[in-house]
Amino acid sequence: MAKEKGKDKKGKKGKKERAKQDKETVLAQVSTPTGETSSTMSRKEFEKEMEKLQAELVKMQEWVKISGAKICILFEGRDTAGKGGVIKRITERTSPRVFKVVALPAPTEREKSQMYFQRYMPHLPAAGEVVIFDRSWYNRAGVERVMGFATPEQVDYFLKYAAPVERAIINSGTILIKYWLEVSMENQSLRLKARDEDMRKIWKLTPMDLKSYSHWYDYSRARDAMFAATDTDDCPWYVVDGNNKRRARLNCISHLLSVVPYEEVPREPVKFPKRQAKGDYVEPDHPFRYVPSVY
Repeated sequence: MAKEKGKDKKGKKGKKERAKQDKETVLAQVSTPTGETSSTMSRKEFEKEMEKLQAELVKMQEWVKISGAKICILFEGRDTAGKGGVIKRITERTSPRVFKVVALPAPTEREKSQMYFQRYMPHLPAAGEVVIFDRSWYNRAGVERVMGFATPEQVDYFLKYAAPVERAIINSGTILIKYWLEVSMENQSLRLKARDEDMRKIWKLTPMDLKSYSHWYDYSRARDAMFAATDTDDCPWYVVDGNNKRRARLNCISHLLSVVPYEEVPREPVKFPKRQAKGDYVEPDHPFRYVPSVY
């Protein structure tokens, strides 16, 4: 009996080691470039690698649920850098009950009168949650600064206290990860024009995008000041080259998986029960309104 227990323990340990090696192999394969950053990547190759990463994201999700981990991910960057595309791929195969996306609208008059960080705090993750901010409190360091929605004093105050606030979030047990997606001026121009020409993307071309288009270097200065004040050892900024959309998505998700200390949760094989007998059930003679088979 003692031998069997020892054997079982050894088997579990072996499984755990293999799972860890599998995770490392997947991340190593995806994060190893197959060419230059600017080179094209076929959709087939992209989807093959994305499938592996999305499987790992589900493993991470199960670990978050079991462990009660709290993960907060911020996505910032220039317009058209690809924040939405990365977020979509992260959440595509995961549960919306675990992975929650926060994209706040412009603040109301009441929110403008609050302490600046106040409107963001209720959205921070509780145990067993991953919260993704599609733009975050760093609006103050970027768009609000460049477009004049915040005074220089308000911006300076934010840059002074953002790092201590983030330290407090981390000290509360939250894993806080910050991504900045960068795109070239030329690619931004091409992508903005594409939005204007594609009916599926016109909602992405906002009046604010058009206003900010001519402020490229103002945004560069704002980014530089933000990095100088908030790129800390406690909570660093990770920069993603967004010029190649497919590679950017793979690289960002691969990195995210590498910085979260998740482990694969053991899963028992599923055994489906037998369906109940039909008994006296009779299909109703009801005129169901079926959707027309247009396709």
